[in-house]
Amino acid sequence: MKLIIDTDPGIDDAMAIAYAAAAPEIDLIGLTTVFGNTHVHQSSRNARFLVHKLGLDVPVAEGARCARGAGSHDPSAHVHGSEGFGDFTDVPQIGSNHSLTAAEFLVAMAREHKGELVVCAVGPLTNIADAMQLDPAFTRNIKRLVIMGGAVFCPGNITEHAEANIYHDAIAADEVFAAPPETVLVGLDVTLQTLYEAADFEALAGHSTDIGGFLRDISRFYLKFYKEIGGLEGCGLHDSTAVIACTHAPMFGMVETGLQVVVDGAEIGATRPDPSRPGIRVCRDVDGAGVVSLFTERVASLP
Repeated sequence: MKLIIDTDPGIDDAMAIAYAAAAPEIDLIGLTTVFGNTHVHQSSRNARFLVHKLGLDVPVAEGARCARGAGSHDPSAHVHGSEGFGDFTDVPQIGSNHSLTAAEFLVAMAREHKGELVVCAVGPLTNIADAMQLDPAFTRNIKRLVIMGGAVFCPGNITEHAEANIYHDAIAADEVFAAPPETVLVGLDVTLQTLYEAADFEALAGHSTDIGGFLRDISRFYLKFYKEIGGLEGCGLHDSTAVIACTHAPMFGMVETGLQVVVDGAEIGATRPDPSRPGIRVCRDVDGAGVVSLFTERVASLP
């Protein structure tokens, strides 16, 4: 399966990209970057670093620096650290970005791999909305859009109403859901059922000393946040669960509904069922233990 991950690395993004690199079912053909967990220039630097560390030969195309109608973005440094990788702050600049913007790259790859390309968006949906605006055929050219975002049947995580990726550009998310391609939404309804604990990271590092060890080390900051804020003993495999949904749909229970996003006011970013809109598949149940096991099995095969 040909895959592009639209990403804002990010600790859980790093885990998802490592999974995609290890999964034999996935042919990762590029990363597109967006603001979110970090500023977009940090997202791109982190993505290029991960590509190098994982030994991948894939381009990184830089995208949106802030949300629709915004002039700046305030990253989630308290969740992912000042540079996106927890206490690992000396992230080297390796290589350079693709000459195309993220939206241009998405449109070009969708045309080149018409009917084959799956796009997995694990950050704010600004680049996806930009690609849809740039080329109306984009939604028909891709095979599927898989989104890590939303909290349709459960509370949010950035506010009680909203999940962070949707919240950070509610307008772009609402544009995507107004006229979506074939779409699967992998939100907090399922990702919080895939907790990965400190012992899991240690076991992973025991098999994969380089990549697994790196993920263990950067996760400590992330695990501390989950413990202090949510009282949880592990972190959700948010972005990795979305990548797994790209190839292992039977592990998920889904319902079909249209969605609307609240774009202003106290409930901005809320994802609400809207039967008047085109239906997308919303994940409501998951084999959480199976996702955790599959993640470990795949990433443990890396050096």
